[in-house]
Amino acid sequence: MSKHQGTIALFGTSADPPTCGHQALLEGLLAMFPKVATWASDNPMKRHCAPLENRKALLATLVKAIANPQLELVQELSSPWAITTLKLANTRWPSNELVFVVGSDLAGQIPHWKDARAVLQLARLAIAPRQGWPLQLQQLEALECLGGRIELLPMQIPATSSSEVRSQPKPAQIPAALWPLVLEHNLYGLATSP
Repeated sequence: MSKHQGTIALFGTSADPPTCGHQALLEGLLAMFPKVATWASDNPMKRHCAPLENRKALLATLVKAIANPQLELVQELSSPWAITTLKLANTRWPSNELVFVVGSDLAGQIPHWKDARAVLQLARLAIAPRQGWPLQLQQLEALECLGGRIELLPMQIPATSSSEVRSQPKPAQIPAALWPLVLEHNLYGLATSP
């Protein structure tokens, strides 16, 4: 824990919908960092199935279910652009070290993000390995060439995927606490799933 003392882990997600993988990642981050901030956002590289307001409500419900005071939903950090989010986070927590957390599935996209070099200067980058998305050496090298300070997180995120849930409803991939909201808003075709 001392390695990360005073550090805030930042994890933004489309949360479309939040899955058991999101829950495992948040719980894993809580075991490593003194504070974890999360939010739902629009990803400019994805087409979203539910409105941001619904996705925020689902993520807020997951945060409440995890019930750890170190974890906070900070929706004000939400932006389609990581650079905007990190500038907001630096303003909010000017004296803390920030660690921007992504899954290994996104590592190859980061060099193509808006102001990628500036993103990597504003925060350390922590990569969580996701089953099914192995990290490639050339991806790490590309990030380091842009000035990235990279930490590979010692955790294994289950091979759950929001896009899978949307294309082939898999109720077991949705945390139990989210079901009332999913059913209330008839999201992702799960209300009619067997």
